[in-house]
Amino acid sequence: MQAGHHGTMDWLAGTAERRGNPRTLWPDVRSIALFGLNYGPTGDPLVTLADRQAATISVYARNRDYHDVIKGALKRIGSRFAAQAEAEIKVFVDTAPVMEKPLAAAAGLGWQGKHTNLVSRELGSWLFLGALFTTAELPADEPEVDHCGSCRACLDICPTDAFPAPYRIDARRCISYLTIEHKGPIERALRPLMGNRIYGCDDCLAVCPWNKYAQAAGEAKLQARDDLMAPRLADLARLDDAGFRRLFSGSPIKRIGRNRFIRNVLIAIGNSSEPGLIGEIRPHLSDPDPLVRGAAVWALSRLVEPAAFAAQAHAGGENDASVADEWAAGLNARLGAAS
Repeated sequence: MQAGHHGTMDWLAGTAERRGNPRTLWPDVRSIALFGLNYGPTGDPLVTLADRQAATISVYARNRDYHDVIKGALKRIGSRFAAQAEAEIKVFVDTAPVMEKPLAAAAGLGWQGKHTNLVSRELGSWLFLGALFTTAELPADEPEVDHCGSCRACLDICPTDAFPAPYRIDARRCISYLTIEHKGPIERALRPLMGNRIYGCDDCLAVCPWNKYAQAAGEAKLQARDDLMAPRLADLARLDDAGFRRLFSGSPIKRIGRNRFIRNVLIAIGNSSEPGLIGEIRPHLSDPDPLVRGAAVWALSRLVEPAAFAAQAHAGGENDASVADEWAAGLNARLGAAS
């Protein structure tokens, strides 16, 4: 926390004590059972990164919200267990201050890899985790040992160099954090490195050698929807709030809201090198939200000719300081490139 790697996720610091001791969350807990659910893709999840007019969405978000799917299954399992063991239970799926990954490693499900996510010898890196707290006394399992060895594949592939060291991640440089958790403008230096990743990033997971043992997701609600495999950037850019909510109903993407989502889409358009997408940018220059307007300015600065951008920049009319800064930065960048 002192290094600031958590970015704007202040809740991490605020819940540190409860995360370190499960009994602060529930004093009566005596045992914790960890569950892993595979959500592996059917093909290479990175193939869409080469399609300049398409968006890349993280594998986990290409269908239903995993929180709902896993919590429902855990409640069913927990209810049967509670009845048989005559014990109380509580279930948690990534929405409470529970250290799922260290607990899963201690329970023998896998180990925390150099990318900080859990890796299983049987299921690779594509794992959702859930925890079942109970008042029953259960025998402890043997913890799993680290099998990463000298491999650096997950560290070396990171587009934004978000790993300051093995087993450490700086969220402020992580595309998953930037596109999902971060609410404001994304640092300009990082935007070109994001490519067409509009929600999350799977690079470090996808290259893990242990994925040779992974299987495609068996749960139908976690299998990718066809329309979210490689959606067209042009189509996504046209979404208003109602259209956004309809498209992502029941999806984890819905929680970031339309404005943050459009910010991400506009950055992807700016990285596309496709002048044919300029028409999708212009309507957002007058969007009510300055976050969207700022991203639109940046995208426009990347695709139009310097003279055309300068003409629009000098037209003025922007009252928000952050958006005005985007015009100025874009103007400096384009004039510098033209000189």
